[in-house]
Formats: sequence, structure tokens, C-alpha cells
Amino acid sequence: MGQPSTTGHVPVMAERTIALLAPALEQGGTYVDCTLGLGGHAEAVLRTCPRARLVGIDRDRDALAIARERLAPFGDRVALYEAVYDELPDVLAEDKTPQVQAILADLGLSSMQIDRRERGFSYSADAPLDMRMSPQAGITAAQVLNTYSTADLTRILRAYGEERFADRIARRIVAEREAAPYETSARLVTTIDEAIPAAARHAGGHPAKRTFQALRIEVNGELTALEGLLPAALDALAPGGRFAVLAYHSLEDRLVKRSFAAATTDTAPRGLPVVPPEHRARFMALTRGAERPSDAEAQINPRAASARLRAVERREVQA
Repeated sequence: MGQPSTTGHVPVMAERTIALLAPALEQGGTYVDCTLGLGGHAEAVLRTCPRARLVGIDRDRDALAIARERLAPFGDRVALYEAVYDELPDVLAEDKTPQVQAILADLGLSSMQIDRRERGFSYSADAPLDMRMSPQAGITAAQVLNTYSTADLTRILRAYGEERFADRIARRIVAEREAAPYETSARLVTTIDEAIPAAARHAGGHPAKRTFQALRIEVNGELTALEGLLPAALDALAPGGRFAVLAYHSLEDRLVKRSFAAATTDTAPRGLPVVPPEHRARFMALTRGAERPSDAEAQINPRAASARLRAVERREVQA
């Protein structure tokens, strides 16, 4: 998150994230950046941990090209793959690296995706309703708006946007597309504004924020991919390995919280004086709940304001 150039790119909670991951890379090993973006976190890890190598993953071909140039000084310490992060097992198999020492998933949008108007992620500028993180694959937001039923639109707005006026917005969209299909974001913003009560238009941020979030999640299958990534990443960690996740809204963070809670909880029945090794939790928490950025960072980098950071460490193999 930050600006679309590598010089202005400001990785979120970078100092704290590196502090959590670096101890697992002191002796070298592999660091996986599941959401490489413009490479800000990856560059910081490689500089801090000179014996580590990077496996970088991103579905966005344009972002990979920028990151590849940025990380070129690190030479053969860098291997980049075009993939969605739930394809982590396939990437590690191709990389011939069955276990790794550190993993980071910085969820949500990259700076470039937000700042490039033509990608259609922002409701603040009129642009084609695309919203694909990988412009070469999948359906666009326009296709969702123009083909989904009222019931399906209501479902995704409610589930992925937590939009309390989901039904009103969905019905308005379906009515308006009868005149002409949706193509650009400005018309959608107008539709949303007209669909919700006047009193609600000035409360809780921009009235289109939740609808745009819901469409983006639907177009990119983000929550489904995250559900696939979490167990795969935990399984890929070597003993002593660490996994950190930066989430930006409650839907993502809830999945991470539940996954980490299960991984750090013993499975033995309550009341046993000693937990048998086979029932001890495989992981331990490195953060108490979700850590948040400082007020100073949020002021400097507004895109950090909603970040929630959680991390776990894989315990050594029990005898």
C-alpha cells in the first residue's frame, strides 16, 4: 500500500512484521511472500536477513514485473511466481521447497491496483468496472452487476460488504441495468447513493465503500482463496517457522483469527494434569490478538489504518 512507484511504496507495519519474521530466518532458509505486490515487505526481509531467499507470489502480472525490477539486486536469492496465494502448495512443489521458515500474507489491494484508475477498484474516480487482481483472468465487476440475480447480488453485498441496505441496492441495480448495462464506476456510485436512505449517506464513510468491497471480493474469490491459504501455509512451515498475516477488514481477520486459534489450542480433553505430546498445539501465538498500526503510521500512510496483524510460530517437533 503506498504509491504506485517503488520509491514511494510504503509497506504496512513493515518494522513490526519484519521483527516477527526475522528470528525464523537468522540461519537462512526460505521466506514466502504470498502477496508480493510491489515488493516492499520482501525487500525489507531480504535486507534484514541476508542469508534468506524469497519465494514471491502474486496473481497480478503487472505487479510482478515491478517487483522483479525492484528485487533484481538480490539476484538468485529471489524466485517469483504468478499464482493466487491458495496455490501455495503447487508453487512450493515447483520451487522444490517442501518446507519454509517464514510466510507473510499482506491481504487486500496493492498500491498499484488502487492507484491505477483503469483497474476500477476506486469509487472516487470514474473508471471501467473491472476490479480483477489478475486482469487476464476471471469475470469483471461489470459482469457481476449485469448478470447476477437480485438474490445473488443481495447475498454478496450482505456477506462480503456487510451492507445493511444490500437488498435495496441490489434491487436498484437490477432495475437500472434494464435501461443500459453497467460499465463504469460513477454510475454505480450514483445508483448506490440513490438506493440508500438519505440519513445513511453521510454516516460510516463513503456510501459505496461496502458495495465496492463486496464486488472486489466476489470477482477475485478472495475469501475462498484465504480459506485455502491458511491451512496450506501452516502445513508448509518447518519447526520454528513463522506465519504472519495482515488483514484489512473484519471478514479476512475473522478467518485468520479462527485458523490461528485452532492451531494454537491443545486438542486433549480438559482436566488432564499433563497434555500428551500428540495433543499439544502445533503452534504458539506471537501476537496477543490483532496488533494495529500506530497512530503515527496511520497518519503517514492512511491505507495502514485498518490493518490487523496476527502471527504464529510452529513449535519444535515434540518427542
